[in-house]
Amino acid sequence: MSEPLSMLQQMFHQKKISRRQFVTQLTALGVSTALIPSFMTGKALAAGPKKGGHFRMGMAGGSTTDSLDAAVLAAQIDTSTSYAARNNLVEVDYKGQAIPELAESWEPEPGAAKWIFNLRKDVTFHNGKTMDSQDVAYSIGYHTADSSKSGAKGLVDQIKDIQTDGKHRVIFTLKSGNADFPFVLNDYHLVIVPDGTRGQEWEKCIGTGGYILESWEPGVRAILKRNPDFFKAGRAHFDSIEILHIADASSRTNALRTGQVDYMNRVDVKTVHLFKRTKGVNILRVNGGYHYTMPMHTDVAPYSNNDLRLALKYACDREKLVDKFLRGYGSPANDQPIPPFNKYHAKDIPQRAYDPDKAAYHFKKAGMKDEAITLFTSEEAGFIDVATLYAESARKAGITIKLQKEPADGYWSNVWLKQPFCNCYWGARPTADMMFSVAYSGDAKWNDTHFKHAKFDQLLLAARSELDETKRQAMYTECQQIVRDEGGSVIPFFKDYVEACSDKVAQANLSGLWETDSYKAIERWWFA
Repeated sequence: MSEPLSMLQQMFHQKKISRRQFVTQLTALGVSTALIPSFMTGKALAAGPKKGGHFRMGMAGGSTTDSLDAAVLAAQIDTSTSYAARNNLVEVDYKGQAIPELAESWEPEPGAAKWIFNLRKDVTFHNGKTMDSQDVAYSIGYHTADSSKSGAKGLVDQIKDIQTDGKHRVIFTLKSGNADFPFVLNDYHLVIVPDGTRGQEWEKCIGTGGYILESWEPGVRAILKRNPDFFKAGRAHFDSIEILHIADASSRTNALRTGQVDYMNRVDVKTVHLFKRTKGVNILRVNGGYHYTMPMHTDVAPYSNNDLRLALKYACDREKLVDKFLRGYGSPANDQPIPPFNKYHAKDIPQRAYDPDKAAYHFKKAGMKDEAITLFTSEEAGFIDVATLYAESARKAGITIKLQKEPADGYWSNVWLKQPFCNCYWGARPTADMMFSVAYSGDAKWNDTHFKHAKFDQLLLAARSELDETKRQAMYTECQQIVRDEGGSVIPFFKDYVEACSDKVAQANLSGLWETDSYKAIERWWFA
């Protein structure tokens, strides 16, 4: 334990400071709220993180169609499994800062269109191969290929060329400057794998990570054991990991309360109060940029008409969704994906309010009369509840939304990107450029609204290389305005990550970019 924490804990147990002062000081030092009870009992971090134990995770976000091919990672279980076994060149810490992972250091040339990455020299893959520059060039090049269907294609299309310089240096030449390029290489698709990985070899999940995959059953479970040769000191504390797919929230809740698992994601906010009364369980709440969307294909009628899109946006009662669906664990969004904590969030754009009259006006202007709008939905992530509340608010504007319920298993492969209006969610990205590039630029593979807007794409490209922060802010603000007013997604709210774990599980500062400590819980957490 650090000296300030040790002294603070000693003062509290000697009754030299009050409970309130103790909690306030711990929070100021960045201690996770989940750890504060352990500090009060004198158990937390007494000798630092301990090694050992079998960590069991009960998680939603899995499907029998899941794959460990890095290009198509899309859900929580496959991504968590991948991150347990693989690493990026760059890690983003809980403060949102880019820090070295497989790269030892990096530096741009003037203009930020060329970046030199120096690699660690002490890293081996699970198959015994020493990681080198060829592995890095292959891994990133896998996503830049013209034939690539990678979820990161919109991010890596900015890369013009990848060159190796010896075994431990890689040079990226971009089509234009990007001051945020190191953050791009943190995207969870862009993990580093052995040169030549292809086909079924992806499912072996060979990487450099803290855990080695032993068993992988898509939509069922993954089992991993600790990598004895992991290059990161002070990480990967558990002896073994078991990730169980438990789609139903009540089943996950019961599994945690009865000790069948040690952690669950996506706590049903309707039952948070029950956990608060359950001994041995800690609630983890992290405010991030996780947001729900309802994407429309803007190149398919009637969604190609912006008046229809505006009607569906005004027909959304955001406050009611935050109150009824989130139970207050979130905040209204404004039909654009950049969250309030992001430094480029457009604070001056007025919040869109629920307005049945405006919704009815735009619906009529779009030439719609009594036509029903079909929204494809599912039990996945509570989508059906969101869709039901949304349909109720739209009805007050004279808009009928018909819900087409689809199975949760296979939802992401059978519905998302395929149906013209559906439920969806997105995790945050560390930069505005990454969020827009992966889901809103005209050529993004995951542009789930088929949104193509020349001015938006020009602004996005210009902002990427703009070093004047005032000008850059203005560009990103205009991007947000365009997406809000012309884009194809109803974006109703930002949702807090609400998770739960046994009080025997310890963690330090939690990251809010993604759930499950930005998919790094397996590597960062330990048994207290």
